[in-house]
Amino acid sequence: MNENTRLERKATEIRIAVLKMIHEAKAGHIGGSFSSIDILTALYHNVLNIDPQNPTDDARDRFILSKGHIAEALWAVLADRGFIKKEELKTFCGFGTRLIAHPNNKVAGVEMNTGSLGQGLSVAVGMALAAKMDGKAYRTFTLMGDGEQAEGSVWEAAMSAAHYKLDNLVAIIDRNRLQISGTTEDVMTLEPLPSKWTSFGWHVVEVDGHNMNQLIEALSTNRRGSGKPTLIMANTIKTKGIPAGENNPAWHHHVPSDAQYKAALNELEAKLT
Repeated sequence: MNENTRLERKATEIRIAVLKMIHEAKAGHIGGSFSSIDILTALYHNVLNIDPQNPTDDARDRFILSKGHIAEALWAVLADRGFIKKEELKTFCGFGTRLIAHPNNKVAGVEMNTGSLGQGLSVAVGMALAAKMDGKAYRTFTLMGDGEQAEGSVWEAAMSAAHYKLDNLVAIIDRNRLQISGTTEDVMTLEPLPSKWTSFGWHVVEVDGHNMNQLIEALSTNRRGSGKPTLIMANTIKTKGIPAGENNPAWHHHVPSDAQYKAALNELEAKLT
């Protein structure tokens, strides 16, 4: 089994885990989780320099989930990598759980609590700048939503990253073109989004956010010495992997019915046979 096939299979397993979590908890952001899972799988299973046995290693790469409402996807990936036990996923959104609906830094592998959109990039800029000042080799990554691009703080952080020449910083946009109230272009026009980031002094790479080969190449390329931070525009499909929910804004925050759950589970499990 080659690396791309291994990662694609791993992403399917993680989608199944997230589907089960949301169905059991009767809560969760399934649309944005499923559009982001391939990105998270590529990061955590191929790109990031991290060690589940030493999650606070000073040399570790940093990752900030700025679109914190897809915490269930992060929990599933962290469990798959061994930061937490898979049995704990059953507690998602339950009483007294650590695995709440947004990232919780009491869980190993989580750098910061997120949820209020527009904050992740600012913190990532600070981490990348600290690495530069301290002469550290680690890289900092952050994953944002495309609806999040309407937050002014994103652009303040983008300007700062270019000013400080943070070529150790990689920002990723999950460009699924849908948010809770409709399409991103109807809610707040973003295009030409790549050109806007380029004009802010970033190196921009567009990829198919469900293509492991493209994701790994874009995420792995180390542009130290370029003097520019990197923005990866990952073109994705909302609720990727569940045909009934793909490109449907109603699935942004949606708990599948029992019938939808069974159909989706069968479709996903069939990909593993």
